[in-house]
Amino acid sequence: MTTMSGDFELTIDELRAVTAFAAESAQEVLPVFEAASPGDPRPRAAIDAAWEFVNGARRSIRQRVTSMDAHRAAKEASTEAARLAAQAAGDAASAAYLHPIAKSHQVGHILRATASAARIGELNAGDDAEVGRARIEQARLRATPTVVAVLSRYPQAPAGKNRVAQLMSSLDASLRAANHGR
Repeated sequence: MTTMSGDFELTIDELRAVTAFAAESAQEVLPVFEAASPGDPRPRAAIDAAWEFVNGARRSIRQRVTSMDAHRAAKEASTEAARLAAQAAGDAASAAYLHPIAKSHQVGHILRATASAARIGELNAGDDAEVGRARIEQARLRATPTVVAVLSRYPQAPAGKNRVAQLMSSLDASLRAANHGR
């Protein structure tokens, strides 16, 4: 098992768990992007690259390239929900390259795909914040102890003004609170 060092250690198995958590959320909302941009394969390719890593492939340039491509697709998306779905796909692929440095922006590699999926749920429900809260709770229950342990090595998610950042902060706080109860 390979271990990366920085401010702390991070194993490949831990990276796979974090990437799986992000990929599950991105996979769930991929149809939103594909409905808005049929024929654009970039977000699906990013999710596929994330799953390849989760399922045992080595990290490779494929995760990096498909992540960037999915983020480019997000910039071209016709709706906010489609943009967020493409970003979630890019975030899933880039989770494979989470760095073991104690910087709050790294938390986005762990949680932003899930927060984006929660926001898409809100948008699809007429901007209903209760749907977002419910999605955050579902994600909290889905997070493995490994994901929570990795998250706990980082500073709290940065505060943000946009709704995705708010949802990410909420998920971060709920996962950390759940970790204290374990």
